[in-house]
Amino acid sequence: MPRAIRGVMIECEPAIKSIIIHLDSVNHDFIIEDCDETHLFVKENMMPLLKAKLEEHLKETYRPEEPLADSE
Repeated sequence: MPRAIRGVMIECEPAIKSIIIHLDSVNHDFIIEDCDETHLFVKENMMPLLKAKLEEHLKETYRPEEPLADSE
């Protein structure tokens, strides 16, 4: 018997989508369906965890540019 899974359609930039796909690749916890280059259908109950992991990943990889030596 098929089971229904509650989901949420999210729209994001392709770069963010690739990060979400990477996060999902470990345990397949988040994504139900990869719709197109900017849309994903994800499990509703996993949204808070996905947001937290995405924020954590972005904080780890964000490196603000340092000012150039000749700029004031």
